[in-house]
Amino acid sequence: QVQLVESGGGLVQPGGSLRLSCAASGIIFSINNMEWYRQAPGKQRELVAAITSSDSTNYADSVKGRFTISRDNAKNTMYLQMSSLKPEDTAVYYCYAEISNWYGDEYHYWGQGTQVTVSS
Repeated sequence: QVQLVESGGGLVQPGGSLRLSCAASGIIFSINNMEWYRQAPGKQRELVAAITSSDSTNYADSVKGRFTISRDNAKNTMYLQMSSLKPEDTAVYYCYAEISNWYGDEYHYWGQGTQVTVSS
C-alpha cells in the first residue's frame, strides 16, 4: 500500500508565503510524475503545478512566477513553495503521484488534501 500525506497548509495573509509538502510512503520502486491540484469551494479541481521524474516542471498560468514545485527523490517527497499569495489561492490543495512497484505496475495516488486560506 502507498500513502500520500500532505502538510504545510494554513492561514496566511495576502502577500505571504507557505510551503506545502507531500510525502509518499509504502512499497515504492519509483515515483514518476507528481502534481499539485487545488479545489476552491464551488469550483472544479484544477492543476496547479507538475514535475516529472527528470525535474521538468509545468505551472498553471495563474501561479507562474509565484509558486515553485520541487521534489526530493531520496525522501519520496514533493514540495510546493507558494509566495505572493492572493485570496484567490484559497483552496484545498491535493498532491497526486504516479508510483510504480517492483513489478513495474504503475498506480495513481491522491493525498487527503490540505487547506490553504489566504485572508487578512
